[in-house]
Amino acid sequence: MQIYKAPLNDIKFLLNNFLDLSNHQYILSNSDLEISDLEMVIDEAAKICEETLLPLNQSGDLEGCSFDKGKVTTPKGFKEAYKNFIENGWQGIKVNKNYGGQNLPYFMNMIVDEMVSSSNMSFGLYPGLTSRAIDAIEKSGSEELKDLYLPKLTSGEWTGTMNLTEPQCGTDLGLIKTMAIPQDDSSYKITGTKIFITCGEHDLSKNIVHLVLARTPNAPEGIKGISLFLVPKILPNKDGSLGQDNSLQCGSIEKKLGINASPTCVMHYNEAKGWLVGELNKGMKAMFIMMNGARLFVGVQGLGISEIAYQSALYYAKERLQGKATDSKNIADPIIAHPEIRKNLLHMKSLNEGIRALMMWVGSQFDIIKSSDDNKVKNNAENIIALMTPILKSFATDVGCESANLALQIYGGHGYIKDHGMEQLVRDARIAPIYEGTNGIQALDLVGRKMQRNDGEIIENFFSIINDYLNNLSTDKKLETIVKQFKKSFDELVFIANHLRSFNKNKVNEINGTAVEFLQMFSYVSIGYIWLKLLIISIEKNNDNSNEFLKSKIATGKYYFNKVLPQTSFLKDHILSGASNYNDYKDEYFDSGFTL
Repeated sequence: MQIYKAPLNDIKFLLNNFLDLSNHQYILSNSDLEISDLEMVIDEAAKICEETLLPLNQSGDLEGCSFDKGKVTTPKGFKEAYKNFIENGWQGIKVNKNYGGQNLPYFMNMIVDEMVSSSNMSFGLYPGLTSRAIDAIEKSGSEELKDLYLPKLTSGEWTGTMNLTEPQCGTDLGLIKTMAIPQDDSSYKITGTKIFITCGEHDLSKNIVHLVLARTPNAPEGIKGISLFLVPKILPNKDGSLGQDNSLQCGSIEKKLGINASPTCVMHYNEAKGWLVGELNKGMKAMFIMMNGARLFVGVQGLGISEIAYQSALYYAKERLQGKATDSKNIADPIIAHPEIRKNLLHMKSLNEGIRALMMWVGSQFDIIKSSDDNKVKNNAENIIALMTPILKSFATDVGCESANLALQIYGGHGYIKDHGMEQLVRDARIAPIYEGTNGIQALDLVGRKMQRNDGEIIENFFSIINDYLNNLSTDKKLETIVKQFKKSFDELVFIANHLRSFNKNKVNEINGTAVEFLQMFSYVSIGYIWLKLLIISIEKNNDNSNEFLKSKIATGKYYFNKVLPQTSFLKDHILSGASNYNDYKDEYFDSGFTL
């Protein structure tokens, strides 16, 4: 049995103290919302996740989706759960009220996504992809497309997908072959095959709106010739009612390791009718809106899996009797008494709380952009989002896999069998480092695009944020050791960033060969910066040392600085040792067929 209760105390602590919304200059300044309203929304989200979605997680995984003659049937209970979900307005919580949304802060959607991902990752993919489709249409679509499609997507009556990958290309989208032929009525006929399309066909919504990358005749080669098209499963009439079926179909669904209650589809388009989203030949610009949102969403999935893994492992560690603790008079003690179990639990907990705060901080930058009239403030917020997207997507999903494996290990043999659901968490978690751009690609994005853009402006701005914070930090003896450790790790990160930037373009393999380690290093320091703020807030609020929640927060933060953050030193040495060990390794040495 999987154990999950939404971490409401931690979330509300972050809302009230870390984000400091009551004193925030931008986020709630132009809104009639109060923090109490946000807390009420979070409480209700917790209920639907714990009471409706969690009970379907294991059964949905066991049953999976079924495919028959182009139609996909979701597991038992999913249709009713989805109906409950959309009728209570969860699909549109951050969408503009003009399209039927609630216009809540962006970070609120991230909080709900985390809860949904913890309780039922497969279910979360249906509304999750729809949210990203809404973003792309809202920012790049014509007014006509927005007015027709966004209200239906916002209500959840229709769902959305993103169609990028084809059999011959994944990350290198310049190789796509799907064609879009212009028609006299300003529409296009879309022909081609897309694979790995999450929720491309299902029975939860009345219509499915596909956002499809395709190439028009005589378009430039590579990604410069790609455009984005909106292709509905069923063609709507002008009043939003459904008309005739479009010329597309689901050819099959994949048999997968995990997320079995969500279909991964092969989609065939045979002169299907579609409409251009954004500008011709600039489809990647429009699609990146959806992709970057999806990457943050996947990072949230990693956090969600890590949280339910932690809670399930903690429950079992308190219940399972095995061995005796030191000086114990019991025949056997709960395994939480043993140092290795405690270490693993605290490792998960410290990372979860640090990543959650970092996620919410990054999410709040979207709200700052939306609310502020100051171009400098907007630019700084955009830089933070751009920098943290590959970090959160990659690091949080790696942590999700790590925590799922640690939870299974804590359960021992009971974790390896299906009854307790730990092996499902391991399987479900494993997709997150792969889709929406593998974690290796995220690392290349960090050392390539992000570190090089405007002579390193994005990274330097972030370093300045940390330096300013440290310079204004009043020295507290309680934090002296912690601040010293953080400064050491931060200095190591700055040193390595300068080291990598010192290479010329002929050393691209040297830079790329250490990209993953650099991203990990950056992640540990970014979370460390957030944990430092959390510790200072907690110490200041707990001046009489009477609040148990704050005392636990302080103890958890200290563990992160003493036991997790020092990994930056290992990563620094790893990077400085160079990439020649594998870059210069002869291809034939990978084979083992040599004669002695």
